[in-house]
Amino acid sequence: MPYLISQLYICIGNWKNQDGKKHESKSYQEAKNNSTGDLTFDLMFIKGKIGHNSDVKIREFNIWDTDIKAAIIFVEGLSDKELIEKFIMRSLMFEIYDEMKLNFLKGDSLNEIIKNRVLSISEVEKTQNLNNLISKVIKGSTALLIQGSSDIFILGTAKGKTRNIEEPISEALVRGPRVGFTEMLSDNTAILRQQGENESLSFKKFNVGNRGKKDLVVAYINDIANPSIVQAVIERINKIDLDFLPESGYVEQLIEDNFLSVFPQIQSTERPDRVISALFEGRVAILLDGTPFVLIVPVTFNMLLQSPEDYYERWIPGTLSRLLRFLAAFIALFVPSLYISFISFQPGLIPTKLAISIAGTRDGVPFPVLLEALIMEVSIEILREAGVRLPKAIGPAMGIVGGLIIGEAAVNAGIVSPIMVIVVALTAISSFTIPQYSAGITLRILRFVVMFCAAIFGLYGVILFFLLLCSHLVILKSFGVPYASPVVPYRLKDWKDFLVRVPLSMMKYRPKFMRTKDPIRKN
Repeated sequence: MPYLISQLYICIGNWKNQDGKKHESKSYQEAKNNSTGDLTFDLMFIKGKIGHNSDVKIREFNIWDTDIKAAIIFVEGLSDKELIEKFIMRSLMFEIYDEMKLNFLKGDSLNEIIKNRVLSISEVEKTQNLNNLISKVIKGSTALLIQGSSDIFILGTAKGKTRNIEEPISEALVRGPRVGFTEMLSDNTAILRQQGENESLSFKKFNVGNRGKKDLVVAYINDIANPSIVQAVIERINKIDLDFLPESGYVEQLIEDNFLSVFPQIQSTERPDRVISALFEGRVAILLDGTPFVLIVPVTFNMLLQSPEDYYERWIPGTLSRLLRFLAAFIALFVPSLYISFISFQPGLIPTKLAISIAGTRDGVPFPVLLEALIMEVSIEILREAGVRLPKAIGPAMGIVGGLIIGEAAVNAGIVSPIMVIVVALTAISSFTIPQYSAGITLRILRFVVMFCAAIFGLYGVILFFLLLCSHLVILKSFGVPYASPVVPYRLKDWKDFLVRVPLSMMKYRPKFMRTKDPIRKN
């Protein structure tokens, strides 16, 4: 033991000589924010950056029973204190073995001995940049600085707080996995690994945010995904220039093709099964730390009306459910406007008995049909928003009871007709069948636009709106993929998973419009 200590003292002298040379270029290194090897100076730099924070802990000590000074830096609450005390502090302050002495005699440096023989931590990396040290520390890692060495050890001691893996709230299924993403990026990538179990599943990590740094991962199947799509995603992510990205919705808005379009060009989901299925079709997933919502690109319009449950059931019930959703989307978008156009401009298109019945229910209503529809539609939207914002225990009850009370009161007061209440209720219920919340918002916005078109031009306005809507969908693209695929451009093979979901044994090819490396599904 005394011999080892004497050798360590010699090592200290050598480091001090080297330290003198380092001070000659200290001003240059300071400009680059690099470690100087002078523990006092480096700690002053770090304290100036983050030392004012009460949760940042800096612990100085001597290595073993020598005068070699060292310091560790960590953030309380983010770092595992038990791990730090047991596998770092105790090893560096008290535990010393003959094996270390033998390695030191062989010429190994103290840094190598500490890294290979002392630190029993799985994640150990070196850095010389103090800004990089600060970035790692505020994410939960622990920094180890040693006097006389410009190399700084970054030790993986992060202990993130996370909730348990639960069923997704926004995408409930009757049949399917009860697993949803969490706010921890490492958990989400692990879930995808477990779902896919494919060595070609690739993850590329990026650091986004100018002031508030966050990890972002781009996931894709290397031997399936189109390289041009992957490259387009990476290029757009690299162009993100924002202080902080708290949620993946920020990423979605910054990388979408057309920010003026009302249609979502990127799909968001909490379901790992939806993501892994999309990856095996050749799509790309974007995962951001701190949110359970994962983005899928590119996206087509029909994807917004599809549910993972379509594939878990047999093809006949799956197809019927999908067709019902397309019908519900049509009802949610066009039924109020068709009612307005028929009543205001083309009453002759309504069967006689039904027209007489509708006229009887409208007797005494003081408002034109457009204003009548707007009163009810706006009331439903307010109730829907109130149901979302209220506590879960009373939110659903508030929406149902409020709708019944307001509808009944409006009819009794003669403000609206009973048939209008039926139309608005049917529209609201139909909008609830849309699997994607963002797609439902789009239909709600467009519903008001087409109602005004119907009130001004009648049925011709509805048809004109439909043609303009189709033109927009044909022009719109998502990362180079036509949004209206597989309708435009027309590809008959891709219709096997469009309106009708054919048996899985017949779905032998991946979507042709994705231009994947491997077009054949390997079942």
